[in-house]
Formats: sequence, C-alpha cells, structure tokens
Amino acid sequence: MSMEGTQDLKPKLLVLIGPTAVGKTKTSIELAKHWNAEIISGDSMQVYKGMDIGTAKIKPDEMEGVAHHLIDICEPDHPFSVAEFQTRCGELIRDIGSRGKLPFIVGGTGLYVESVAYGYDFPESGSDEAFRQERQQYADTYGAEALHDKLAEVDPETARRLHPNDVRRVIRALEVFHLTGRKLSDKLEGQKRTSPYELCIIGLTTDRALLYARINQRVDAMIAEGLVEEVRGLLDRGVPQDSVAMHGLGYKEIVAYLNGEMTLEAAVELLKRDTRRFAKRQLSWFRHMQDIDWVEASENIQENLEAIHAIIAGKFRMKLEFFSDQSF
Repeated sequence: MSMEGTQDLKPKLLVLIGPTAVGKTKTSIELAKHWNAEIISGDSMQVYKGMDIGTAKIKPDEMEGVAHHLIDICEPDHPFSVAEFQTRCGELIRDIGSRGKLPFIVGGTGLYVESVAYGYDFPESGSDEAFRQERQQYADTYGAEALHDKLAEVDPETARRLHPNDVRRVIRALEVFHLTGRKLSDKLEGQKRTSPYELCIIGLTTDRALLYARINQRVDAMIAEGLVEEVRGLLDRGVPQDSVAMHGLGYKEIVAYLNGEMTLEAAVELLKRDTRRFAKRQLSWFRHMQDIDWVEASENIQENLEAIHAIIAGKFRMKLEFFSDQSF
C-alpha cells in the first residue's frame, strides 16, 4: 500500500460499530473489499452454531468472498465470554496482519470491541458459587427484571448496559460487587485508554425513528424467515433454556411463546420492544467510547462509503488512488 510514513510501530485495526439494524453488514462488505480486509465478528451471539436468524448472521452468499471470523465457532451451550473473545480476536489480528490483510472488527457488542481496541485486562475477581446459586434462585423466583433491579441499586451504569434477560452477566456483575466491594463499571472505567493498535473506529448512526422502524421490519423478516422454527429446533436438540445463548434477543421471547407463556403476537411485540431498548443501550455504550468517527448512515450506501473511505484514508495515511480499480 502507498503510505506516507512507513515506520508504523503499531499494527492497524479497522473497526465498524453501530446499533443493530443500522446497516453495518452491507457497509462492512464494501469496506472490506475496498481495503483488502478480513472481517472479525464483534457480536457476542454470532459465535453460536445454529443461531442464524435471530442473530441476523450474515449468509455465506452475502459475504462476496470476504473472509469472516468468529462466526459459528461454538455450540449454544458454551458460555462464551469477553475474555475468550479478546484472546481469539488478538490471535486473529496478528494472523490477518501477517498475511498482508487489514484486520477489521465489525459488531455491536460494545464491551467486546472495546476490550480488544484498548487491550483491557480482566483480572480474576474470584468466585462464590453459593452466591451465584442464590442469585439464580432469586431470578427464578421473582424474575430476571427483579434481579436486574438489584444490580441497578449497586451499579446503575452496568445495569444500563446489560439486558435484564442476560441473567448470567447480571449475576457476575453482582458477584464482582459482592466479592470486591467495587462496581464492575468502576473496574472498566479504570482500564487504560491507550491502544496497542493504530486504530480507526467508524461509528454508524441514524435518526432514532428510522432506526426503530428498521428494527421492527427486521423482526418481522426474522419471523417470516423461520425464527420460531429455529428456536424450536434448538430446544429439540437439547440446548438448555437457561443457557447464555438462549437468553439472547430473539430467543428468550420465542421460548416464552413455545412454552405457552404468551401468544406469538405478544412475543413478537416484546422482541421489537426489547430490540429497540437494546439499540438504545448500544448507542449509550458507544457514546462513552473514545476515538470514534461518526457517520450518519443515509439510505444511499455510496454516500456513506465515500465519507468512510475518506476517514480511513486519513487515519491510516493511505492514498485512495491505490484503490482506484474499486473506486466509489
């Protein structure tokens, strides 16, 4: 690549973030083709095999030859963690860079992306199995919302970032406070804010009303594509209803329907509401991050690409003319 100043001491890392349904997938494919990149999924749910519709997982024929990583790497009963993501992602970044490609993280799980971008350290805070079981029993008795309220009392910042249905991570945040007397949000806030990479973080955003309309349309499309059948198939395979994966958006709501706890119409409306709330939490997390160049995502993807290409070229000191055969 043609660059100004070739003595780069840090490896380059391109990142694309944004709330669900903002248009990251299509944008990322065009960017990857243009910048000779390989995509690393930064989504905490797309790691699970057989969970395709509810996670809006990219289909093979949509990849257009672009290599994708950290998709379909574990079974739904595996409790995939941010620490595991960080380790695997670091290995991939080194491998992709060693082959002359640009590592490119795309996703909406803020903590996962941030942990890699800034090399977070996750010291072991210890564990208290009896405390975990007691909190799980509390959730089973009074509901996930009631447990989430307990977290909001001691660590409102972490509570805002965690979905009430994410019982495992809510319990872990409570456990950290129980064991250390420190809020998980304070531990994250104390992390270093320097990056081991030469970073370019692009954030996609759009009008809130338009985003919510896209979310509603996406949920309707998921139902039409067979989300109910996908969830039923996972349960038939023996995936535990209390697993981390089955607490994901699109799965817990449909499980409630299949258990006869609500109608399909009510489950769909609940999923739309929960997804809108999730998008709001994503935006809240991203706005606390640093180094993000925000781009307003218009309906014209070429306009978006033109703005993003210019940002990347400036950050990485690359000359766009080098890529004239794929010009926008």
